[in-house]
Amino acid sequence: MDQKIIDQIEAVVGKDGYSVEPAVLYTYGFDASIFHSTPEMVVQPRSTEQVSEIMKIAHANRIPVVPRGAGTGLCGSAVPVKGGIVMAMQRMDRITRISVADLWVDVEAGVVYNDLNAELSKYGFFFPPSPGSAEACQIGGMVATNASGMRAVKYGATRDFVLGLTFVKADGEIVRAGTRTIKDSSGYQLARLLCGSEGTLGIITEVTLKLTTKPKKSASCLCCFNTVEDAGTCISAIIAKPLIPASCELMDSVSINAVNKARGNPLPDCGALCIVEVDGETEEIIDRDLKIVEEVANSIGAITVTPTKDKKLIAQWTDARKSVMTSLSALKPGCSSVSLADDMGVPVSQVPKAVKAFQEIADKYRVTVATYGHASDGNLHTKMVIDPTDKDEWDRGVQAVNEIFDVCIELGGTVTGEHGVGISKAPNFQKERASELSSIRAIKKAMDPENILNPGKLEQWEGAILGNLRYPCPAYMGPAKD
Repeated sequence: MDQKIIDQIEAVVGKDGYSVEPAVLYTYGFDASIFHSTPEMVVQPRSTEQVSEIMKIAHANRIPVVPRGAGTGLCGSAVPVKGGIVMAMQRMDRITRISVADLWVDVEAGVVYNDLNAELSKYGFFFPPSPGSAEACQIGGMVATNASGMRAVKYGATRDFVLGLTFVKADGEIVRAGTRTIKDSSGYQLARLLCGSEGTLGIITEVTLKLTTKPKKSASCLCCFNTVEDAGTCISAIIAKPLIPASCELMDSVSINAVNKARGNPLPDCGALCIVEVDGETEEIIDRDLKIVEEVANSIGAITVTPTKDKKLIAQWTDARKSVMTSLSALKPGCSSVSLADDMGVPVSQVPKAVKAFQEIADKYRVTVATYGHASDGNLHTKMVIDPTDKDEWDRGVQAVNEIFDVCIELGGTVTGEHGVGISKAPNFQKERASELSSIRAIKKAMDPENILNPGKLEQWEGAILGNLRYPCPAYMGPAKD
């Protein structure tokens, strides 16, 4: 980075607002994906105005800028593949106003999800999407990827709660999009356009979120089955009853075995299980919905059905489910859980077909695939357990991933339900959205004509994804090759 540019940025954010130290730069070359690429500078702004001034400098000098939240993304969205500046938003962490009477809250992009809900709970409200990284992820990153989690089936994803936002364009112009009203029928809905844009159209600095009331009662039911297909059938049958649960988590036998091995057997030993959460305002509603879940599970052939209102037991189940990704690395010596295909979505009725196909593909390519996820909205996760130093295992893993994505698209689904596209899903995203690509590229060109905002991702990605790995596999530690 040219010293003149460093001096200009220091004049905006101060000496403590940026770094060019090698150790810091290396650290900000990661997110939670399989990729790594070192930036030339890390900048930590404290206001929208500072972001604007930094973008003016970057625009004048054609420097790539990659916005970053907490770095919990699993697809490489925040990895600076073209170098340049990483714009880390963690210092913009204020909840600026809560208007309960108007059902909204204003937050800066760096506010942590759990911190926001801790504050909202004082008023009896919450922001429901519930991502797995809730204790760390930031609201700006959630909006940029349209993140969600366990409760999306009943409450919706992040986009469904964004009333408005402030973002900074590539040339430094500050834009306020959307409203602070519950209903808005005006124009092109730029605030919604920024949801899921992964930092390619603008840098989100402030967000207005819609509030919803926190349910007073909740309970859960753990249903065990002989096969993952039966578990998937149970989920689609619950939805068709009709019953919309607060969440419904699926785990296959690979996931269950990994969690039990890593965490001391918190789950029953079975072929697959569902953890169904119901919520509502009264005990009567909870009891009614638990009974429906029991009846449906038993009709599918459940081995055991365990309904409970015991918060300690529910917390144990939830903790076990949330630990799948990390637990998988303990499944086989010398192996790691890697995010190649990790959050595809299919129509709920197609979940049984999808999970069966995933198993067949894993067998075909001799890879270990764990299937789990928020199956009541069709959002499935497949983590692979491979030796990260072995080129052949990476190659077979990518072949399996491509077929898994093909199955999802054939079933009417999508390659990403909640984590975004970034790098790892870019080729299959382009396949899925082929008819949209010319329009997507036109929007990108109009809003970022110099292509400095998170360049090289999503629709711009070219070639193979295996490259710039953060794992010690010499064949793929350099740039990706076809």
